[in-house]
Amino acid sequence: MTDRHRPPPGGEPGGSGYAAGVPVQAPPPGLLIVDKPGGMTSHDVVAKARRFLRTRRVGHAGTLDPMATGVLVLGVERATKLLGHLALDRKTYLATIALGAATTTDDAEGEITSRADVSAVAGVSDADIAAGIAALTGDILQKPSAVSAVKVNGKRAYARVRAGEEVDLPARPVTVHRFDLLATRRETDRVELDVMVDCSSGTYVRALARDLGAALGVGGHLAALRRTSVGPFTLAKARTLDEVEREPGLSLNLAEAVAAAFPRTDVDAPVAAAIRHGQRVPAAGLEGTYGVFAPDGHVLALAQDTGRTAKPVVVLDPA
Repeated sequence: MTDRHRPPPGGEPGGSGYAAGVPVQAPPPGLLIVDKPGGMTSHDVVAKARRFLRTRRVGHAGTLDPMATGVLVLGVERATKLLGHLALDRKTYLATIALGAATTTDDAEGEITSRADVSAVAGVSDADIAAGIAALTGDILQKPSAVSAVKVNGKRAYARVRAGEEVDLPARPVTVHRFDLLATRRETDRVELDVMVDCSSGTYVRALARDLGAALGVGGHLAALRRTSVGPFTLAKARTLDEVEREPGLSLNLAEAVAAAFPRTDVDAPVAAAIRHGQRVPAAGLEGTYGVFAPDGHVLALAQDTGRTAKPVVVLDPA
């Protein structure tokens, strides 16, 4: 077989891969919750998951910066259809903030743009830190980092910065539900804060570090970041890439994923048949998007009520 006709390493787009010329069965649909290692992009993780699971049908919900570790949600096979509907609007992080220096990227990977005097750093009291954290808790307006993934006229902000453009993103409303100080370490030229942040989607923890340092007059940046939860998905279900390579498999099958992420309604056989054909069915009386399950517990679709009837949003088990 020539390279021109050889199937890609992850298999055909339809599912099955190849091993020594023998077709390999595609994995079942579901979610893979990855404990992302540092130094990799989210796209790098997807590429490895495709290779380990032997399918090209893998996508991710949300992203993590290369320096960050922790929860990254991947959809596999038909579960990729879930990714755009998951309510991942609340996220939790463990982070280390370094006070005493500001950087171009608001994190440890950027170049230092300013460094505070040792006396200024020493003068930052515990009470000052507590007041600064309190001011950044609740509903706030936050300006994303210039090297964030926010799009400016269709192009990512970080791509514009790399191209030499000046990027000044407008502030936008976010919610910091909790901003808890866990530990304080004082060094000669810096103060390191270990914190827990529970926030809305779209909140940048490195921007919190930047703004806290600016408010205290000494500059600040994010030194470490670990995401511990995204919506209902936590590290408890996460697998490392090494584990996935050794034992390819999912964290949650399709039914478990829908049950974890959405309200559910169980229907009888006639309604299940209608759902499988994409037809409208009686409303379930639930708000928003919910999962529809067959009498045997098999997940059929995501649906939404529209008055007295419900319409399938995504049919997961078509007739």
